[in-house]
Amino acid sequence: MSPNDVSAAPESPVTAGLSEFAAGVTLAALPPEVVARTRLLVLDLAGNAVRARHDAESTPALLAAVRALGLDHGSSRVFGDSATYAPAGAALINATLGHSLDFDDTHAEAVVHPGAPVIPAALAAAEMVGASGAEVMAGIVAGYEVALRLALALPAGAHYDRGYHPSATCGAFGAAAAAGRVFGLDAASIASAFGIALSQSAGSLQFLANGAWTKRFQVGWAGMAGLTAATLAREGFKGAANALEGKHGFLRSYAPAPVPERALRDLGQVFELMATGVKPYPSCRWGHAGIDAALALREELALRPEEIEGATLGISRAGLLLVGEPAARKADPQNIVDGQFSGPFVIAAALATGRMDWDSYKALHDPAIRTLMPRIACENDPEIEAEFPANMSGKLTLRARGQVFTRTVIVPKGEPANFPNEDELRGKFAGLADAVIGAERAAALAEEVLRLDRLNDGAALLRHAA
Repeated sequence: MSPNDVSAAPESPVTAGLSEFAAGVTLAALPPEVVARTRLLVLDLAGNAVRARHDAESTPALLAAVRALGLDHGSSRVFGDSATYAPAGAALINATLGHSLDFDDTHAEAVVHPGAPVIPAALAAAEMVGASGAEVMAGIVAGYEVALRLALALPAGAHYDRGYHPSATCGAFGAAAAAGRVFGLDAASIASAFGIALSQSAGSLQFLANGAWTKRFQVGWAGMAGLTAATLAREGFKGAANALEGKHGFLRSYAPAPVPERALRDLGQVFELMATGVKPYPSCRWGHAGIDAALALREELALRPEEIEGATLGISRAGLLLVGEPAARKADPQNIVDGQFSGPFVIAAALATGRMDWDSYKALHDPAIRTLMPRIACENDPEIEAEFPANMSGKLTLRARGQVFTRTVIVPKGEPANFPNEDELRGKFAGLADAVIGAERAAALAEEVLRLDRLNDGAALLRHAA
């Protein structure tokens, strides 16, 4: 059976439309601004992965499991690691690392971190077939569009309400599209890859119960699942037809009232990749507007933490679910994952220290921050709710010195309308990578990433990443 003979059933409009788009993406046809933005998103992912290889507390167990499963036998590379792995192992590790600091890119309306599953799948596929950087870039763009458009079609809020983690569930399809495009699969084969990814699409919000590392792992699994799906399809393995909008397909199974046509709206004309923001702080995106506000008020007022009588972070209902409830638990984080999803912690850290970066988690039990956290409440704010889903906004109200101070941030730093320039992203990258692979090697990696589309060997940049 040839890879082109994957199904006797006609594909549904969404499955066919996204498959045809993914198969047909070429770097030359992409708008220059999309190409430029993609380079920066890859740089952002690379910095996160390099640092997480050395600093994320879940990494040793992940690598031990990969070795136990025999996924360390191969020539595929991992960010920040001199060892080599099987392609599936590399995709799993890189995608997990990319999400392990919770410092990776985010699409506000889709509520998806697209880079972590998509970029590693594209790079692993490139190592398998020796694809060029232009092919990798085309695959990454295809993967972003598929993952994000599926989340928008669910829509993401209803998917969240059912307890799913869209970065993982939608990420598996994005990774399949990315790897399939790098492999050079035609539309029918990519549709089959989607049918295979459907059997692997999973991701639960239950990690919130105990600060579990499953949030990172399920995004990593999505990267590996997508690569696996595309590889099976490449070898002629038949996937389920109509995988995306069929009776038992993704959209109808994972949300109560999907809007399938949203996935195809302005496809190839409007790129959801351009609506993806990057994180200036390594924590849940829902707290970032509040951190911006806290840092601004601290500087403006020269506030000392002991002067703060109380604070309220006003956010959307969706944000409250992740960083504000249950209130008692959010005010008493016990580990890094707890801290990443604690509005009280990230606001307290910003107010007490004037920063909120990866090293802030070393202060999780600092007395000044511990004293502040019970004074910080999170609530649903109608004004902020009205901004969602267009913006992940926040309002911080501080009570200090017998007065009330309020700062509203509609568009937090890093969002598409407030996107950092190349120098700023190089700074974020260096802040993550220099400490663990050295400034010289980190600079070389950054240069390779920023000329990815011009590399004859699309995965060559990984050789600078150890």
